[in-house]
Amino acid sequence: MKEREPRRRRYLRAVSGLSPDEFEAVVHDALASLPPRFAEMVENVVITVEDEPSDEDLEVGGDDEEGSELLGIYRGVALTDRSYDAAPLLPDEIALFRGPINRIARTRAEAVHEVRETVIHELGHYFGLADDDMPH
Repeated sequence: MKEREPRRRRYLRAVSGLSPDEFEAVVHDALASLPPRFAEMVENVVITVEDEPSDEDLEVGGDDEEGSELLGIYRGVALTDRSYDAAPLLPDEIALFRGPINRIARTRAEAVHEVRETVIHELGHYFGLADDDMPH
């Protein structure tokens, strides 16, 4: 089984953060911008926005370099690890963390970019890719 790691970035000082409503809209835009051939393959996945990662999320995320922030996490069973003769699974979840993304982004444009990159990164885990398999 491939090791899946949540997306992390170094902590930078945020100049301007996205409000909760703006953040939700940016997530929606990021999902809408996915190439149709990939978007059509995503099934039974819930995308949530949380203010901060939980202690459990941080534990799963491991102790990366000091000063880094956990931007998002995939909670589920990757498509490549599923047994299709088993009982149906609950929806997979991709959680995006608004606080950390706002803290690492220096501008609104950077926050928008980080949201999109985090969505793509966590969807990579849904498809069974490990961090080393992804360019992000």
